[in-house]
Amino acid sequence: MAKYQEIYNRLRSRIVNKEIKANTYLPSEMDLMKEFNTSRDTIRKALNLLASNGYIHKEKGKGSLVLDLSTINFPVSGITSYKELQDSHLVSKSTTFVHEFNLIPANEEIQSLLNMTGGDVYKTVRIRTIDGEKIILDTDYLRSDIIKGLEIKHAQNSLYEYIENELGLTISFARKEITVIPATDEEKELLDMKDCGLLVCVRSWTYLEDATLFQYTVSKHRPDKFRFVDFARRDKTQKM
Repeated sequence: MAKYQEIYNRLRSRIVNKEIKANTYLPSEMDLMKEFNTSRDTIRKALNLLASNGYIHKEKGKGSLVLDLSTINFPVSGITSYKELQDSHLVSKSTTFVHEFNLIPANEEIQSLLNMTGGDVYKTVRIRTIDGEKIILDTDYLRSDIIKGLEIKHAQNSLYEYIENELGLTISFARKEITVIPATDEEKELLDMKDCGLLVCVRSWTYLEDATLFQYTVSKHRPDKFRFVDFARRDKTQKM
C-alpha cells in the first residue's frame, strides 16, 4: 500500500470513529508530516483523497475542515456497489430488504432503455435501511440474456459481486443522471420519508468492458441524509 493511502486510511478511521470531531480542523500539514514522518507531497495526496471522498473540505488559509458524516457521502463518479460502500464504512448499521425479485418480459420502455429488441429482464426492488431508517429505494433491471442465473440471494447480497466473481464479467463504466422528483404515495409507504416530499433520483445505465449495456437502475434517496460527492479536474481545452 502506498504511504499516502496508509495515511488516508488512518485519518479516515479517526474521522469515522469521531476521534476527530466534525466541524473541527485536521492538524496542519507540518504537524501531519511530523506525525507520519513523511513529505508534504505525501500528506497532500492523502488530504486530497479525503477531500475527494467527502471527509474534509480544504479551506485556503485555514486548513482541512472535517465534514459532518451524519449525512452519507455517495460517490457520483465511478461504479460502486452498495455492499462496497458498506465495506468502506461510508455507510453503517445498514440492512437490505428485497421487496421484489422477478424475471419478467421487457416492456417497450425497458427495451428502449436497455437497447433490447425483446426478451426478459430481472427486476429487483430493494429497500436500504441505514441506522434503522428506510431511506433508499433501488430498482434494477438486468438483461437476463447477459446476466444469467440471477437469484434472490444475489440481490440480497451484491449483484456486482455475483456478476464479477461468479459470472466472470467485467463491469466497466456507467452513465448517470441525477434529478429531484416528488415522492409517490407508494414510495412514501415504502420509505421513512418524515417531512420530506422529494427524493433524489439517480438513474444509471451500466456497461460491460465490451460496451454492452446490461443494467438500468433507478436509485431514490431521501435528500436530507445524503451528500453526493465527485472529484473533478479542470480541463483547459474545454471552453464555455
